[in-house]
Amino acid sequence: MSNLADRKKQKTSVNQKSGLLNQPKAIWAVGFACIIAFMGIGLVDPILPAIAEKMHASKSDVTLLFTSYNLVMAFAMLITGFISSRIGIKWTLLLGILIIAVFAGLGGNSSSIWELVWLRGGWGLGNALFVATALSAIVSLSRSGVAQSIILYETAIGLGISVGPLLGGELGSISWRGPFFGVACLMVIAFLSLSIMMPKTPITQNTKKASFLDPFRALKHRSLLTLGITAFLYNFGFFTLLAFSPFYMGLKEHGLGFVFLGWGLLLAITSVFMAPKLQKKFGTLKSMYAMLTLFAITLLIMGVGTNTSSVVIVCVIIAGAFLGNNNTLITTAVMQAAPVERSTASAAYSFLRFLGGAIAPYLAGKLAEWYNPHVPFYVGGCFVLLSVLFLFINKKHLIHIDKAESAH
Repeated sequence: MSNLADRKKQKTSVNQKSGLLNQPKAIWAVGFACIIAFMGIGLVDPILPAIAEKMHASKSDVTLLFTSYNLVMAFAMLITGFISSRIGIKWTLLLGILIIAVFAGLGGNSSSIWELVWLRGGWGLGNALFVATALSAIVSLSRSGVAQSIILYETAIGLGISVGPLLGGELGSISWRGPFFGVACLMVIAFLSLSIMMPKTPITQNTKKASFLDPFRALKHRSLLTLGITAFLYNFGFFTLLAFSPFYMGLKEHGLGFVFLGWGLLLAITSVFMAPKLQKKFGTLKSMYAMLTLFAITLLIMGVGTNTSSVVIVCVIIAGAFLGNNNTLITTAVMQAAPVERSTASAAYSFLRFLGGAIAPYLAGKLAEWYNPHVPFYVGGCFVLLSVLFLFINKKHLIHIDKAESAH
């Protein structure tokens, strides 16, 4: 009886130590910085129509703010491992935050749309250094395993994306420049908190130095390549919604802020609470099929009802649920897809993902100019359906992920 009691006590102690909320201070510092970093995405969304009006720019010109950001971020992902393996995780995170703060502040002083587009590219460089390294840091430092670490990461993203538009709407109602200065100030706070709370990661002679070619070598694994191409395709829908839908809601900055607040809250809630349940009950692949298909249908409905602002608003908010689930599912799969360093897997996957995010916004604007505003949503929906088809055709390369989850 005594031995049984000791074993139960030991098991309880282990569960407490590995609980989702029982994490080192460094995890919370990185998580807090993630929230602020991803607020930067949402902060800009409510002011896209205002930027177009104030700078006399077309919709396709304004969507370049997302294209330049994602394009630079995609290629910068390839060097994140090279840099972090030489200066350490902490200094890579701090460098990324510093770059975001500088370029966001300069963006607030822009005098033309093209100047702002170039500065958003610099912002993307900082975000690449931070995002790829933050995911790797949380997974490496967490006490609760890969799956729960990713939930923490997605929670931080969801909170940042949901709160960002609300703040962006408030600051944007004063001036379109406000959100850019807001991001710069928040990044300074993140820089200080991370500097104080996160210990320095030592670089020793035994530390493996990453190569520029590592992400490309990682993509030789069909499992990782399959997930990367899937993300490339579905991000056409994701960034069509994010960059193009604000023009068809008929709302000012405050209203747009609240719509994307609802979108972000659903994204955060489902990524934390619903995605793990779907994964456990149906498996990663089947859950991804369902979420991506539902997201594609939502985009097609937006295409039909583009001229009805209420349809666009409701669809944007509902889409947050499908995207939140899918983000957690696919990120978890990436971390288990191939026998490579997690930071390398994240960089390789993110390279393909953000390439899709770079093409989609500008393509959406041009399709609207060439044809009509319904077409971008139809095309985005078709790309997401194509991602489902591609994932299904290549499912044999991902069977080990569901098996690993079942065994766990």
